[in-house]
Amino acid sequence: MPPNPALCRDCDWHGAAGERCPACGSRRLLRHEELFALSVAHLDCDAFFAAVEKRDDPGLADRPVVIGGGRRGVVSTACYVARTYGVRSAMPMFQALKLCPDAVIVRPRFEAYKEAALLIREEMAALTPLVQPVSIDEAYLDLSGTHALHGRPPAASLTRLVRRIRERVGIDVSIGLSHNKFLAKTASDLDKPRGFAVIGRAEAPGFLAKQPPGFVRGVGASFAAKLQRDGIATLADVQALGAAEMAKRYGEHGLRLHRLAFGRDDRPVSTERETKSISGETTFSGDITDRAALEDKLYAMAQKTARRAREKALAGRVVTLKLKTNRFRSLTRRRTLGVHTDVARIIYQTGRALLREEVPGAVSATPYRLIGIGLSDLAPAEVMDRDFAFPEEQRRMRRQEDALAALRARFGEDAIGTLRDARIRFERKTPE
Repeated sequence: MPPNPALCRDCDWHGAAGERCPACGSRRLLRHEELFALSVAHLDCDAFFAAVEKRDDPGLADRPVVIGGGRRGVVSTACYVARTYGVRSAMPMFQALKLCPDAVIVRPRFEAYKEAALLIREEMAALTPLVQPVSIDEAYLDLSGTHALHGRPPAASLTRLVRRIRERVGIDVSIGLSHNKFLAKTASDLDKPRGFAVIGRAEAPGFLAKQPPGFVRGVGASFAAKLQRDGIATLADVQALGAAEMAKRYGEHGLRLHRLAFGRDDRPVSTERETKSISGETTFSGDITDRAALEDKLYAMAQKTARRAREKALAGRVVTLKLKTNRFRSLTRRRTLGVHTDVARIIYQTGRALLREEVPGAVSATPYRLIGIGLSDLAPAEVMDRDFAFPEEQRRMRRQEDALAALRARFGEDAIGTLRDARIRFERKTPE
């Protein structure tokens, strides 16, 4: 490694350099002592949906663009101009328009986003087979061993990748580079848009020590508040307590936080994306207070969740009910089953019991705008066949649902079903 290692982001020249690149004269030089020794990266598209819209409509280039829509919708993506007004993803659209009245609202075009994402994945796959997509607009890459293949260190391959995506797809991305996934993701969040940030092994504990526990993804507001009450204000406090004490106080969550406080993460970059939960949810066209109407909506979402579980050959043991009030307050209630299941009726019955705990009467005092239901603690569906505790009644219901699915596939969705199915289909077909 040369002294004072540097990499030009504009031409990929790398070596020892002064203020400018000796090859092209650019001042856009990356410098880091471990720059050429790191190979795990996180790529994040900058305001992806909005970037595609601005690419396709140059007239939007300098405008505050918000992707979303509908009177009761939420913000899917806000461009960086809109973000200067305080607009953020998942914000209710009416609130976004209050903050930024001049925002251009664009309905999502998912086919265009999917097409752009596939091109980006082609470019990543050309660098390394170890690409782990996290969502449509971000992925981890492991470029270990690619120096010999490409004739340049991983960092230089990444700067070239950034330019290739700009030239071929027409959008910008940000890169985080380190030696593991946690630090790579942390780095990519440090410098946006069009960023390239590096966190090395040696500096990680010191860099993290200054951060609050909430800096670590997965540390929610309630856990962070508990840590604060216990006198743990920074990750330096977590480091000082030690693994045994953190585990004693906070269990697995404490042990995980202690590992990450030192930047330790042994998760590999995997091409197999693990599904952690399966769910379905729907936003109503008007607020609902009638419990029977909520149960109809819940039933439809339980059917969708079960269908998705069957498609993925997965079963879950934890059922989660999700509700959102007309004031955008989200509520979740969970129940753990005795066995794994992908049976729609069991998912619905469990969700309905949770809903009736939240709405004990026929009419709710709180209007709701969204309901959803999900499965987690997933396992391969075959566990149900091996599980001797799986009730025969559930096996019978599962066979019935399989038979109904086969009939619908052959004769159409409206061919057979319950009275509730018919009512829900009628509601879907009736204009609002």
